Amino acid sequence: EMAAIPPRHTWDKEEFERRAKERLAKAEEEEKAKTRPKPPGPQRAMLKEREYKVDLDSKLGKTIIVGGPSAAGAATGGYRCDVCDCVLKDSISYLDHINGKKHQRALGMSMRVERSSVDQVRERLQANKRKIDEKATASTEGFDFDARIAALQEEEARRKREKREKKKKADAEAEPAEEDVIDPDLAAIMGFGGFGTSKK
Repeated sequence: EMAAIPPRHTWDKEEFERRAKERLAKAEEEEKAKTRPKPPGPQRAMLKEREYKVDLDSKLGKTIIVGGPSAAGAATGGYRCDVCDCVLKDSISYLDHINGKKHQRALGMSMRVERSSVDQVRERLQANKRKIDEKATASTEGFDFDARIAALQEEEARRKREKREKKKKADAEAEPAEEDVIDPDLAAIMGFGGFGTSKK
């Protein structure tokens, strides 16, 4: 006998329609979640001028004995950033690091600079002008041009005197050497004529 043929499968159209609608609703929800604006991040201070001097000259021209990999962080070669806990090999990379985004974020600053108003710019320009004027007046106060010129002339005269004395001394030392002339008879016996001098 023949094997029984299974009945034809019937699909529940309403069930699958409901599932399709749920899937579409879920996709729309996810799309809305993606386009929703993110909540603002932590408020960081605006970038501002450094209040301390970067000391790169302290290690200039110095020899430092560097330990191996087991040495403490401060004893290893290079420049150490305590804020970010890293060691940099040279001064250029150290400067790049402390001016960079990672270090500034660790300090709690954004990389945005506060915009200056026109009044702030005028105030800064006037302060710079005052500073230059103060330097100019400080350099001319207590400065006697005539005394300075006299001192320079005296220095020039002293240098000339020393030069003359040095030349006289050199000439005095050179004269005895010329007196050590070889006896003319001895020179004739040895076959010397003269050494290109006009003296006979």
